[in-house]
Amino acid sequence: MNSTVKNLIGAGAILLALVLSFVTFKAVGIYDRSSEPTNFRSFSVSADGDAVGVPDIAEFSFDVITEGGTDIAGLQQQNTEKMNNAISFVKSLEVDSKDIKTQSYYVSPRYQNTFCRYEPGEICPPAEIVGYSVSQSVSIRIRDFDNISTALTGVVTNGANSVSQLNFTIDDPTGVENEARAEAIQKAKVKAMDIAKAGGFSIGRLLEISEYGSPQPYMVRSMTMESVAMDKDGAVPSPSIEPGSEEVVINVTLRYEIE
Repeated sequence: MNSTVKNLIGAGAILLALVLSFVTFKAVGIYDRSSEPTNFRSFSVSADGDAVGVPDIAEFSFDVITEGGTDIAGLQQQNTEKMNNAISFVKSLEVDSKDIKTQSYYVSPRYQNTFCRYEPGEICPPAEIVGYSVSQSVSIRIRDFDNISTALTGVVTNGANSVSQLNFTIDDPTGVENEARAEAIQKAKVKAMDIAKAGGFSIGRLLEISEYGSPQPYMVRSMTMESVAMDKDGAVPSPSIEPGSEEVVINVTLRYEIE
């Protein structure tokens, strides 16, 4: 083999090595850009979108609290009878059993402290149990808004002595959330184009999208037995309850590649 052939073979080998190196470099670059987007330049934009929906669920809790002496069984029986009457009334408004939930049940001692003037070397007697309190709490969901006021006053006249945590929610907020999300994304896209134009660069692929947000329930102040006024005939007047509207706010953050 003469020197000319050897030189050609050597040049070919070098050229092949360069081609393989170039192909490998490009392949690694493509993989790097697709699997590790944080390794190249990017920027993020955020925007809010909001939509208003009309609540279709009213929720509130009521309690039956019974206090007395040391006859725990008797107190439990009294409390149970009052709570059963209140629940029966709620069911008479065609509230489904799945919308009635017991939240808590407590039997708690009531103490009385004995007056004790401390004298050196003497020990004051401990507090004495003089009775017990039985408390049961139930939450309900009202779907027929015509029954809200009746339910609020009816549970009180049927045994409950505390009503609280009235709020309104949307049973299925998906449609309202989608509307708010679409607005947020559109605002973010416009903001991204404005930033790219001002910065003198082009927008590449959408690398990441993240979302934050939740509906804000409308709350009504708590009521207790003592705060509900009776009319002159002894009946509990029905309060005027307005569900209003519920605003859903969605915040999105878009991250784009800078080309």
